[in-house]
Amino acid sequence: MRGESKFTVFFDDPFWVGVYERIDGDNMEVARVVFGVEPKDYEVYDFILKNFYNLKFSPPVEVEETIKRRINPKRVQRQINKQLSQKGIGSKAQQALKLQQEEGKKERQQISKEMRQAEEKRMFDLKQQQKKGKHKGR
Repeated sequence: MRGESKFTVFFDDPFWVGVYERIDGDNMEVARVVFGVEPKDYEVYDFILKNFYNLKFSPPVEVEETIKRRINPKRVQRQINKQLSQKGIGSKAQQALKLQQEEGKKERQQISKEMRQAEEKRMFDLKQQQKKGKHKGR
């Protein structure tokens, strides 16, 4: 079982966004944080230390297991430079964020539906009460 985590900060016009990816075994969870202005390194570190337990992670997404073996240091350096030049996050992380967004949408829809039904019931009861009030003599 492996455990990895990665925090990526990138500019997603018009805001700076941080994406925290954590891999535990075969599952990957992602949390997204929006910064206003470009955060300094110490600000990112401080943010992670103070707010890690408040991050809302997406539901787990399956990732395939890769075999780790010793990699040539020059290749590692090229991979690091390639990651630094890339903008954004990986596709698995995007899928996890999309899943989290859809769950939030479903929750909001459920809450609004319940509120709408409660309002309709209140209005119906009010109309019934007004009808009964008009027929006092019967």
